[in-house]
Amino acid sequence: MILSKLPLRFALLSGLLGISVATHAQQRINAITTAVPILTLSPDSRSGALGEAGVAISPDANSAFYNAGKLGFVPYKYSVSPSYSPWLRAVTDDMGLAFLSGYAKLGQRSAVSASLMYFDLGNISFRNSSNQPLGDFNPKEYAFTVSYGQKLSEYFGIGASARYIRSNLTGGLAGIDSKPGNAAAVDLGAYYNRDLSIGAGNYNLGLGASVSNIGNKITYTDPTQADFLPTTLKVGAAITRELDPYNKITLTADASKLLVPTPYYIDGDTTGLGKKIQTENLKRRQKGVVAAALGSFSDAPGGFSEEMKEINLSVGAEYSYNDLIMARVGYFYENPMKGARQYLSFGLGVRYQVFGVDGAYLLPNNKDNTQNPLGQTIRVSLHFNFNKLEEAFGPGSDTTPSTN
Repeated sequence: MILSKLPLRFALLSGLLGISVATHAQQRINAITTAVPILTLSPDSRSGALGEAGVAISPDANSAFYNAGKLGFVPYKYSVSPSYSPWLRAVTDDMGLAFLSGYAKLGQRSAVSASLMYFDLGNISFRNSSNQPLGDFNPKEYAFTVSYGQKLSEYFGIGASARYIRSNLTGGLAGIDSKPGNAAAVDLGAYYNRDLSIGAGNYNLGLGASVSNIGNKITYTDPTQADFLPTTLKVGAAITRELDPYNKITLTADASKLLVPTPYYIDGDTTGLGKKIQTENLKRRQKGVVAAALGSFSDAPGGFSEEMKEINLSVGAEYSYNDLIMARVGYFYENPMKGARQYLSFGLGVRYQVFGVDGAYLLPNNKDNTQNPLGQTIRVSLHFNFNKLEEAFGPGSDTTPSTN
């Protein structure tokens, strides 16, 4: 892979997330860009198979990434889950996303969690504008997170995470005016879970909400040109129906929105070089993190209709037999104006005693010639679960309904 001397913040963006930059006949492209976009993607195979839904599904070792409020409801005393997702496998074999997450229960109503996300972009040959080689480098990004979650009542819990992020895209190669980006961020989450009896049926309802990556901007070059982290609001619901003592099915849906400024434009100006456009975009870029988040609900140049287009939807279904075998399907939708990521996802899972494995496969919707970097690859997560809560704390422990 070769890069000339381009603005480094966005040189790899389209390839990272598979954002469509094609021209649509009657559709303006106004995608929101941030630093470290990898933080917006599901790193594990269970949520990957559910269209990236995860804020309200039953808790597991990866719960804190989606919603730290679920940690008070985890079903084991200890759990660890490593995951790996090949990246752009149709193009190269040296890129991938690795994720390691685990938790430990503290008493009966709280838990702590830690995770490490590591994104390897493979080897890149850098060249200047005259096509002269500047050297080879292996760009990489990682994020280390610690989380705590607490049940406030039998049905409701909250949680928080602290995260350190490092993004090193060039290694400071000669001729490239850049440096690694560093940031600190926090997540906040809330979770509600309750068993319900409706008629002759037994159900479990999960509701979740989180705000992730609230933190300082990242600087790669000029400190006055810092980039926002992908601060994201997510809300979701999951409802599980017990069909009989052995079979159950879960339906889940998440909605998410970036809480960062929308790029400004003027209808009819196709260059984006007008003085008013550049002045307004600079003003938006220089906003503080809190002001940008609050303003993100009303700053779309296209008004309310464009604001609604900035909401991404994830829906999924999970079938479980005896908490042993799981089958999953999901769909992710992003409006064509905001990036056009749209895909089906499928997955299988197995749990046996302390061990579990999940696999996911993503099938992109290519009508816009968009290639998803995770498309047509198998993503894998392992699970190691130790001590059911009844075993850890004895009969009568404060536990949640059976989970996957």
